[in-house]
Amino acid sequence: MCRQVFLFRLAMVAVAAPVALGRAADGPATWLVGGAVLVTFMVSYVLHRDWGRFGPLLMRHPAVLAADTLLGALLLITATPGSTLGYAAVCTPLLAGLMYGRRGAGVLTALQIAVLGVAYTAYPGNRAALTSVLLLAGFCLLAGAAGVTLRNLLFRFGEASRELAEARARLAAGEAVEEERARLAREMHDSVAKTLHGLALAADGLAESAGRRDPGTVRRQAELVARAARRAAAESRELLSDLRGGTGPDGGMGGGVNGGMGGGLDGGVDIAGELSARTADFARRSGLRAVFRPLGTAPVPPVPPATARHLLTIASEAMENAHRHARPARVEVSAGIVDGTLRISVHDDGRGLPPGTDLDGLRSAGRFGLVGMVERAAEIGARLRVGRGNAATGTEVRLDLPLEALLPADPAAVVRRHRHGAA
Repeated sequence: MCRQVFLFRLAMVAVAAPVALGRAADGPATWLVGGAVLVTFMVSYVLHRDWGRFGPLLMRHPAVLAADTLLGALLLITATPGSTLGYAAVCTPLLAGLMYGRRGAGVLTALQIAVLGVAYTAYPGNRAALTSVLLLAGFCLLAGAAGVTLRNLLFRFGEASRELAEARARLAAGEAVEEERARLAREMHDSVAKTLHGLALAADGLAESAGRRDPGTVRRQAELVARAARRAAAESRELLSDLRGGTGPDGGMGGGVNGGMGGGLDGGVDIAGELSARTADFARRSGLRAVFRPLGTAPVPPVPPATARHLLTIASEAMENAHRHARPARVEVSAGIVDGTLRISVHDDGRGLPPGTDLDGLRSAGRFGLVGMVERAAEIGARLRVGRGNAATGTEVRLDLPLEALLPADPAAVVRRHRHGAA
């Protein structure tokens, strides 16, 4: 704002300079007025152009503005207060109010009014000059008050902006903490918690078989406990690595069907192959009839590891939920390209969801499996539906992810590869 005021003063000085020089007497007076024009013009130009460099100096030393006002008095006297230079006199109180506050504005406004009075004495009896001086004096008082008011408003606005920025930072930090807590809850629920539950069941079976004195049964139960313990340890290390930033930039992990993902073309994951392997592993562990069925004829493109992790976790959680809660005889997992989307479906022929089931009820009851699935789907931009689907009974968990979320930077390469694979 101060820069714009100096620009206005620069224009007024340029317009009034010929008048001031024309009214100056020949000889030293002309040189004095010319020097005053040059200095005033250059001061205004420099402060307008390089305010960031010279502005702080002017704000620390109010005497500089006072000296500039006295120098401009010479121009005001020679050009008369009725010239355009009179309007430049209003800039001094305005600048003083903006830069120095109430006290500085009062001192420099008084100085500028005194300069106007001196300028009037050069034209005694001139009613037009008297009218101009009185009018400019009133404008100077108003400009000084306006400068102080604008200064206070700007400081209040800056304080309010700072408080708003701090509030937003606190809110963002709180949201980040909540998101991280929700993510950790999902990871713990979908990996370590389930494995530890299976470990406890295996340990119970080992305790029951120990009294039978059947070495083969005891050995099998002990191997089951050992596998579950190793799996829990691996999942714990995986979670800790994720917390410490140990995963790669794409968030992918190595491993097999029990927790990791194998790589695919272009660094992606063969989601259909992984789902088929996990379905077979689920069938072995649960004793249920679980089958994998591909959808459509189009090849499924490689899925980025970070996205594949969410997809596979949702499918695994859907299978585990069916085993624990639905008592099904058959679980069918399918995946493929349908209507331009990657569709993954887990359907069981069990007893289905209880009537009136919703996320708030599940969350309040401490059952976070379906809640975590919905959160994971939202995180990757997929749509999750839970219901009967096209079947008369049972429950279908169906996830649709647009293919655009799987395309790399060069979509044409993927299209060419798909056409080649289809051919």
